[in-house]
Amino acid sequence: MTFESPGAILFQIGPITVRWYGLMFVLAFFVGSALAMRLGKKWGLDTEELLNTAFCGFGGGVVGARLYYVLLNFPRFLSEPLQALMIWTGGLSIHGGLIGGPLAGFLYCKWKKLPFLKTADVSLAAMPLSQAIGRWGNFFNSEAFGKPVGNDFPLKLLIPQESRPLQFSDQMYFQPTFLYESVYDLLLFFVLYFGLAERVRKYPGLLACLYFAGYSIGRLIIEPMRTDSLLAFGIPAAILTSSILLVVSLILAVVVVKLSAKKNAVESTQSKVQG
Repeated sequence: MTFESPGAILFQIGPITVRWYGLMFVLAFFVGSALAMRLGKKWGLDTEELLNTAFCGFGGGVVGARLYYVLLNFPRFLSEPLQALMIWTGGLSIHGGLIGGPLAGFLYCKWKKLPFLKTADVSLAAMPLSQAIGRWGNFFNSEAFGKPVGNDFPLKLLIPQESRPLQFSDQMYFQPTFLYESVYDLLLFFVLYFGLAERVRKYPGLLACLYFAGYSIGRLIIEPMRTDSLLAFGIPAAILTSSILLVVSLILAVVVVKLSAKKNAVESTQSKVQG
């Protein structure tokens, strides 16, 4: 099966240009927010505040994702600084978003005195579905693809000449790594949202940790296949950041379980005494 982008532009009306990348981005946000609100309502959270938190997280995520990308491509943007603001052309790094989004969400929850850990749990349980949708924006932009493959490869992505790395300018077909990650994210969504959410509900923060760990594992598997990885200290930034996130999230998961178990035991004892 061959995948070929129809082009980055969905349609144009006069000076207005609507791009597939932007459409996928907006669709991903609203689908993810709707599912987070659905789970939040079930968990007794204020859905209106949850949506407000989602908007704050979205804004923080976009800023973080762009800033992360710009910093890793600093020489390019130093010569063309205005390009840093043109996010509709692509160039958003999910790892930057995973820093900026939760930080903005935390600040909003702190301001509004909302339960941040539960809010993070329901939001990040739906996040993989948003990412699965968002990866198709990369497809339309002919980016985030893998190494060259032959014509007989079962799944291949045709990349136009102008989007190919110089060293692969004579190659036509590449690994559709955007698709691999989209499918992986979809599976992660089902595991977190439908498989684990209710089971770990009594451990606030654990579902968020499992999201970070699960997503990091996927990136560590898929990233070595790509040809356009951003580098940090000579290492693919996604591999470096994913490795750190995986270790930290697993450590925090253990801490969350222990602290929650201790708290639940104390509350249970107090309930029995009062009873």
